[in-house]
Amino acid sequence: MKTSLRVMALAGAVLVMLSTTGCDKLLARDQLNKGVAAYKNNQFEQAIEHFKKSVELDPNLKFAKLYLATAYAQQYIPGVDSPDNLQNATLAIQQYQAVLDMDPKNVNSIKGIAILYLQMKKFDDSKSYYHKAIDLDPNDPEAYYSVGVIDWTEAYQPRMEERAKLGLRPDEPLKDKKLCAKLREDGGAIIQDGLDSLNKAIQLREDYDDAMAYINLLYREKADRECDVPDQRAADLKTADEWVDKTMAAKKAKEEKAAGPNGITLDTPK
Repeated sequence: MKTSLRVMALAGAVLVMLSTTGCDKLLARDQLNKGVAAYKNNQFEQAIEHFKKSVELDPNLKFAKLYLATAYAQQYIPGVDSPDNLQNATLAIQQYQAVLDMDPKNVNSIKGIAILYLQMKKFDDSKSYYHKAIDLDPNDPEAYYSVGVIDWTEAYQPRMEERAKLGLRPDEPLKDKKLCAKLREDGGAIIQDGLDSLNKAIQLREDYDDAMAYINLLYREKADRECDVPDQRAADLKTADEWVDKTMAAKKAKEEKAAGPNGITLDTPK
């Protein structure tokens, strides 16, 4: 008799636990839905609170964590180094990582982290995550484009610092052959990686005018490092100009494609 009572008591406890768990999951989804509604209305602080509650109620609800990460990321303002602002970026990255702990192949989370690191100017970390995204989706032109943008930034900054030390005008080329050789040695591989990445982006999206614009910029980076090889410098500047023309042609073709028969701009998928 006592054994039967114990079994019944245990069964009752299990039922209560299962009932509570099921109720929490329903409440978690309700909070998720409320958070999504707030997010769509650009009420990010309210959305964050709903998503946090959703995660607390059901830690296994992946989409709540993904939305929470995205909401924190929306609150982050690039270039503002206040503790509260940096905290938003940190919390976003933590939530994206929490999603990756559950789903290591979640490309949205990987790219979310990559974008935040790029905005925070943590270029090596950003590039690492973009390469992870490429490994999972090698046909994503935007990931290749982003790597190219990072490469250009990492090449551009040290060159401009050296030019500033010399007091050169923007249109005045470098003339110190030793400096040109040093900059070429330090940045040559980065520039080539950027060109390779951007060309791959264009292979995947033929009218990718933004990628074309950065190819132009990278060839100008390359050219300014070649004051000791004037023929190569001239060839790279010529190639850069050709990419300017390709960029303008691609932009024009897009505008014409978007325009209807009477010049009316049509809605086009993004």
